[in-house]
Amino acid sequence: MKKMFGRLAGTLLALALTSGFAAAQSKITVAVGGGACLCYLPTVLAKQLGEFDKAGLNVELVDLKGGSDALKAVLGGSADVVSGYFDHCVNLAAKKQELVSFVVYDRYPGLVLVVSPSHTAEIKSIKDLAGKKVGVSAPGSSTDFFLKFLLKKNGLDPTSAAVIGVGLGATAVAAMEQGQIDAAVMLDPSVTVLQGSHKDLTILADTRTQKDTLALFGGEYPGGALYSTAAWVGSHEKDVQALTTAIVNTLTWIHSHSPEEIMAKMPEEMVGKNKELYLAALKNTIPMFSETGKMDPKGADAVLAVFSEGSPEVAKANIDVSKTWTNKFVDQVKKTTGMNAK
Repeated sequence: MKKMFGRLAGTLLALALTSGFAAAQSKITVAVGGGACLCYLPTVLAKQLGEFDKAGLNVELVDLKGGSDALKAVLGGSADVVSGYFDHCVNLAAKKQELVSFVVYDRYPGLVLVVSPSHTAEIKSIKDLAGKKVGVSAPGSSTDFFLKFLLKKNGLDPTSAAVIGVGLGATAVAAMEQGQIDAAVMLDPSVTVLQGSHKDLTILADTRTQKDTLALFGGEYPGGALYSTAAWVGSHEKDVQALTTAIVNTLTWIHSHSPEEIMAKMPEEMVGKNKELYLAALKNTIPMFSETGKMDPKGADAVLAVFSEGSPEVAKANIDVSKTWTNKFVDQVKKTTGMNAK
């Protein structure tokens, strides 16, 4: 009888410990604005490396077509956090919606304006895009904002080109190769994949490097980040800290491992069949990733300046851009965190 009660007590204790561990893990849903895009690699890699689990989080990544769709998921309540471009935080501030970025993983946006291979003869410059069909990940996404900025910068009406949502991965490459669109704002690995088949691909604007980003924007321009509503960040500080720690650890891991080692950790379906092209794209992208996770205040100011130029609504809103981001959680991550990550 004593043995039976002993076994029962042991079983109950094990169940209690198991349920306690489950309760300790917060369930967080992160909406990703196009997981196949290398600009979002740190978020996907953090999941692959188990960094979210180590931080005490049960994170579900929901892969969506573009950043605007990921934003809608959070605003609609079906996701907690966006893994998307910081510029949405600035744009939404003009609409009196408070969003806060708490860890930045892209120092540069990595956006590339590319001409469709079948339309290189008639499109030689950005000015030639007036009246043309230009692909973006999704209308209202950062790719769309970038296009409108370039059109305005080149003396055109920001709405002079017809915007077509084509996603960021294979669908965007197919739309370009089949001539369904005249040009597109793309990101790697799609740009490198397209270049692999079309060596004479015409690129009208490129922000994959520091040099090109500085030339276009006049300063660093933050791209991918984790952000959520100010209300959620304020009421979930423990979870926000855990997410930040996981991303900072992942950035440290990225910059201490080879492109081949990084590729080996990524999901097979994201790498695709042509590993050589994916690896080439990854090598192009790695310098884009932040080493610290911190927001550069000048970079945030640059985003506001760009949007103020292209959007009268943003220009008139008197936005305090410092309220759209915080380095508080990155600053709390120990300097040695992630150095021993395997």
